[in-house]
Amino acid sequence: MATNLYSKIENLPLTVDGYALEGLEFTMPNSDFERLSTVIRLEGGGQQGIGEDVTYDALDHIALQGEGATLDLSGKHTIGSFSALLDGLDLFPSPAMNEASVRYRRWAFESAALDLALRQAGTTLFEVLGREMDPIDFVCSMRLSPMGSEQPSSIEPLQERLAVYPHLRFKLDPTNDWTDELIAALVATGAIDSLDLKGQYSGTPVDVETDPVLYAKLIEAFPTAWLEDPDVNEETRPLLDPVADRITWDAPINSVADIESRPWKPKMVNIKPSRFGPLSELFAAYDYCAAHGIGAYGGGQWELGPGRGQIQYLASIFHPDTPNDTAPSVYNSEPTKPGHPLSPLPPEPGETGFRWGEWSKR
Repeated sequence: MATNLYSKIENLPLTVDGYALEGLEFTMPNSDFERLSTVIRLEGGGQQGIGEDVTYDALDHIALQGEGATLDLSGKHTIGSFSALLDGLDLFPSPAMNEASVRYRRWAFESAALDLALRQAGTTLFEVLGREMDPIDFVCSMRLSPMGSEQPSSIEPLQERLAVYPHLRFKLDPTNDWTDELIAALVATGAIDSLDLKGQYSGTPVDVETDPVLYAKLIEAFPTAWLEDPDVNEETRPLLDPVADRITWDAPINSVADIESRPWKPKMVNIKPSRFGPLSELFAAYDYCAAHGIGAYGGGQWELGPGRGQIQYLASIFHPDTPNDTAPSVYNSEPTKPGHPLSPLPPEPGETGFRWGEWSKR
């Protein structure tokens, strides 16, 4: 059933002649983490719509790009009927390495379809939704030790950024090696907005062992910080109950049902569009949060292409003044130096379509 928001885009006409794939890759500095993504380029009516597949497993991208554009997506559609077409297609040439990847790829095709339909109609997403675009508050998300490295956590990477950008705010990933001295030094900066406890991940490079003692220290040391994705168990629940209004969720949030099933009614959730897959699911979540007084902030997935701008676009429309984990990619992909965009980030929508920033000019 169409939601309020989704009904505004569901019947947009869409003509698809075919599509093309573009592979992107990036190696994270001081790490062996190699990121691959795939840009989906839907073509039709002399226009092109773009989306980005942010699947994390490199083999899934290699298989997709190696197979090429073999799906029959051509024809006259609407956004709604195109989504129904995708329901009946397997978007993976070989089985997905991870269940979440199915939603990520679905988002890539549907966001490309939305961009194409809007460009064919000569309009923009914010105009169709009847919304304003506002400057986006953002935080810089980071670990204090390189992922995959045995180096201990250090405040130096954060201090390097603050030395150049003294008003920058942060979302940090606490790890099991955080000492009392490190926590005190972080508190002294006054720059920490949220802590991602990574308690909802298992079998990933970002896993953190649940430590109730660390939880207690963080809760006390950062009395105003959001606490994202704690592991809720018999040992941590007594610590978390008194601060339930500061607990927010990311990894488990793929649908409205997931928001409803949290241990406490959230005051805030991290809405990562790619986690929802179909546009209908994403816009249903925006509707639900608005109807139930639940705040939202955006989150990134190490996008390398147009996907980063698209999540900034949505943040500008739906939750511009929350701690959005949608900082321009240069904060993590390049050395700290003057000239990075500052928070709040001014809107940069394209004249038509669902594009932002440099990709709006392509």
